[in-house]
Amino acid sequence: MNSGLRHIIFFVLIIAMAYISYAYMIKPANEHLTRQRMQMEASRSKLTELERATAASEDLSLNLEQMEQTIKEFENKLPPSNEIHTVLENVTLIAQRHGLIPKMIRTLKTTSNQGYIEQPLEMELHGNFNSYYAFLLELEQMDRITKIRQLELKKKSKLEGQTEAKFVVSIFFQNSKV
Repeated sequence: MNSGLRHIIFFVLIIAMAYISYAYMIKPANEHLTRQRMQMEASRSKLTELERATAASEDLSLNLEQMEQTIKEFENKLPPSNEIHTVLENVTLIAQRHGLIPKMIRTLKTTSNQGYIEQPLEMELHGNFNSYYAFLLELEQMDRITKIRQLELKKKSKLEGQTEAKFVVSIFFQNSKV
């Protein structure tokens, strides 16, 4: 064999070795590397999503604590149902303190909801309008939750500044059965 033919065979073998190493070593390694990168990107994406979920969870925990605090404050304004008569007495005393004459105080049917009881009172008060206004302001400042449902205010025709008020005030209590 002459040296030119040897060089060609050697050149072909080197090219064949390069092709075989590319086809059986480099190409599979690149594919494996690509798969690993894709898995890493998927893991990063899941990690980012997990970080967002964790942050949202912490926000929800904070919101839950705030809601629990708000519920406790609300429940503190709801006396237990065994204090109904005390609150009714306080409302009557407030009316009398402002010079209003209670003509009628009648309890209406209680309604029980989840967690609280609503006790409506039908009241009729007579007196000066300014006294009635002061009564409403003090009723609003009570530590208990109250709500005026119906209100009918009439001027007494004989006396100037005198009114006759009929209204339903609801007082809310804790439901001891819950």
